[in-house]
Amino acid sequence: FQLPMNNPAGYSIEEGNAASRNAYNWSKKTFANRAGKPGEPAQDLDGGFSNEIRFGAERLGISSDGIGTKIEVAERLNKYDSLGYDLIAMTADDLIAAGFVPTNLSNIIDVNHLDYDVVDQLMRGLHDAANFAQIAITGGEIAELGNRIGGWPGAKMNFNWCSTAIGVLHPSLAQPLSGKTAQAGHAVVALRSPSFRSNGYSLARKTLSRLFGENWHDAPYDGPDQFANWGEAMLEPSLIYSPGVAALLDAGLPLHGIAHITGGGVADNFKRVLKNGLGAVLDNIFEPFPAMQRLCEIGGIDAETAYLYWNMGTGMLIVTEDASAAAVVASLRASGYLAQVAGHLTAEPGVTLRVAAGELRYA
Repeated sequence: FQLPMNNPAGYSIEEGNAASRNAYNWSKKTFANRAGKPGEPAQDLDGGFSNEIRFGAERLGISSDGIGTKIEVAERLNKYDSLGYDLIAMTADDLIAAGFVPTNLSNIIDVNHLDYDVVDQLMRGLHDAANFAQIAITGGEIAELGNRIGGWPGAKMNFNWCSTAIGVLHPSLAQPLSGKTAQAGHAVVALRSPSFRSNGYSLARKTLSRLFGENWHDAPYDGPDQFANWGEAMLEPSLIYSPGVAALLDAGLPLHGIAHITGGGVADNFKRVLKNGLGAVLDNIFEPFPAMQRLCEIGGIDAETAYLYWNMGTGMLIVTEDASAAAVVASLRASGYLAQVAGHLTAEPGVTLRVAAGELRYA
């Protein structure tokens, strides 16, 4: 498809959303195949971060994702042992956003040619991330596809890495979290993201290449973080939120919707759980972490663009009752996460972000 000429990332979020909706519409035409049988899909989670499949009384969640072009950063640095955190975060946090506690993961690595040591690093990191998230890795595949797989020319191995994870609906929930029980006045709690996670790398790589040339990963990093170069700053792994959110559910705290902030930025993802015409004012979300802020400064990236493509320091938004907001924050902090009340839901639709750069409004 034709991209807008002024598109800074080189791809269209709107076109991607439209293609995703169309793909899901085709998928829904298959739901009748399992109606009334084991594996029956839910019919009411359109637009969610994962979907539900039912096996009798057991309600499972399923989610699939990959880590995109962040792989190129690892190829450039010849360092692969942190990508497992990105792979698990993308699916585990999609599951917990609907109240499914992640349990199992299957993954597939498509490679141009096999390098044992690179695969060993990948799987060692996946093992560590799975232990953090309390997930069992119960399936996988490695496929050698020759020149069908490309990447950075200097890498030992070019590859793509995707996974599918399943989880079980938390026993405290009668139905998955979708946002439909949220009400105006409910509080929104933000979880801080200390990295780009695994989204927005097309814009980031394009900007770094424009600033520093082909070997941008070796360019010295001049922000306050302790990174030697821009490659290290961009490879910082994703923080997995599912254990902290599962602890909220274990404690019986009332949750009404959760948005995992991935591609599409804060507002686009949060709107996925704003049902019944509700909107939100977020006037206390986290500041962009230093590497992201520095890239905006040196790359001339305005706030509107940055908040459209990146998480800007906020990796998850949780809707809870105003009276429970302090307890939700305290529990997340006790689990080792940085969390704060970020705003509230409104009866008027649309998302308003009040950030250091000004007020950003999204219909």
